[in-house]
Amino acid sequence: MFIANKLRSIETAAAAPGGVWLALQPTARLRGTVTLPGSKSLTNRELILAALADGPSTLSGVLRSRDTDLMIAALEALGVKISKLTTKDTLNYKLAITPPAELTGPATIDCGLAGTVMRFMPAVATLATGPVAFDGDHYARKRPMRPVLAALVDLGADIASDGRHALPFTVHGRGALEGGRVRLNASQSSQFVSGLLLAAARFKQGMHIMHTGDKLPSLPHIEMTLAALTARGVTTAAEHPGEWRVQPGTIAARDLTIEPDLSNAAPFLAAALVTGGTVRIHNWPATTTQIGDRLRELLPLFGAAVKLSQGTLTVSGTGKIKGVKLHLPDAGELAPNLIGLAALADEPSEITGIGHIRHHETDRISALVAEINALDGKAQELSDGIKITPARLNPGVWRSYADHRMATTGALIGLAVPGVEIDDIGCVSKTMPDFVRMWGQLLRGEQLASAATAVTSAATLLLPENALTSIPMPDTDCDR
Repeated sequence: MFIANKLRSIETAAAAPGGVWLALQPTARLRGTVTLPGSKSLTNRELILAALADGPSTLSGVLRSRDTDLMIAALEALGVKISKLTTKDTLNYKLAITPPAELTGPATIDCGLAGTVMRFMPAVATLATGPVAFDGDHYARKRPMRPVLAALVDLGADIASDGRHALPFTVHGRGALEGGRVRLNASQSSQFVSGLLLAAARFKQGMHIMHTGDKLPSLPHIEMTLAALTARGVTTAAEHPGEWRVQPGTIAARDLTIEPDLSNAAPFLAAALVTGGTVRIHNWPATTTQIGDRLRELLPLFGAAVKLSQGTLTVSGTGKIKGVKLHLPDAGELAPNLIGLAALADEPSEITGIGHIRHHETDRISALVAEINALDGKAQELSDGIKITPARLNPGVWRSYADHRMATTGALIGLAVPGVEIDDIGCVSKTMPDFVRMWGQLLRGEQLASAATAVTSAATLLLPENALTSIPMPDTDCDR
């Protein structure tokens, strides 16, 4: 009966993406292997570079999710031809990208809640001929956009907005942009910098960016952008901290395979600590620009044993979680799942340097504090982080705020706290639409996983081709 009830919770999640989902609990110590889909960060960067390249490119291992589908739709709206070479194998999703002779408007771009779409595509839109209108989900209109839009205006772009420099806005593309030197404050998001860098080689003068803020979060994401540009033959330089140059020139076409999404490994690997089990992930790169690779050094601080051997990362826990004191300005996207671990620890924890995650899909600091405390935990909001005091958590509803990392954090806490219900498990479609099946497979073994897969597959057959981009996203924010 217990397993049947859990199966029904999986069925509900699969059939009704916005529905309440009862978090699964293990019946024994975990002993499982997880195969990760492709990296969202790399997928959306490579999609843009392929669309601006000097010839056709093929991308293998592409992530299929709401964020990447939104990026594909945005590029197609500007005239880029994107063909699906595989459709059934979600772990080896392959696309052929053919750039047009010129990007064209008029066009409308739905950003959803994807920061990579709303912050990367405006620079691309300046290269189109005609107006390109941008809008997105309710909360997307609250996400900061001013630095990247103001920088493009300083470079000569024609952008019409309501004066807030936020969604909605329209880029009136002229087919080219002069480029050159620009100053901007990227203290709220490194995406402001990456969004300019990705298109900079196509600007007449290239780009010289100078960061004016007193902090720069998620610097590894900028390094990821520079590495992707360099691999396509673009001349880049990071001569001084907070300063980057891109020389004008062609962007070379490439056939490449996207790395697995290491940040999406966080809830699965953290599950080993919560349950005192062992989780393995294959195809873990030996070297990478992904922030998720920091899990190898962070999880041992919570008490995990971590080993990388011949491309397989193995994480084991004892069931006891240590408290931590961490400063994570470069790894904010890992913070929600790590804070979930800290909420289950036997010792106090303090995680700081993550003030910028207030401007992600939701104000993640306020949201995490509210939801932990709603389960009778003791979390305190700091200006740039969270302080957690050990407390016994109790059953209750965990709100997701339309935020995929909030949802997976609730699932993680639900491993140790019976009766935790995630109000919107469907929001995981943003970066990992197969999460429910993967989570069930890890926790219940092949029999349950097979049933979950069948349910998910049946639900998928009933959805339209654009189902991932049309999944309803609730109008929620952190101050309701």
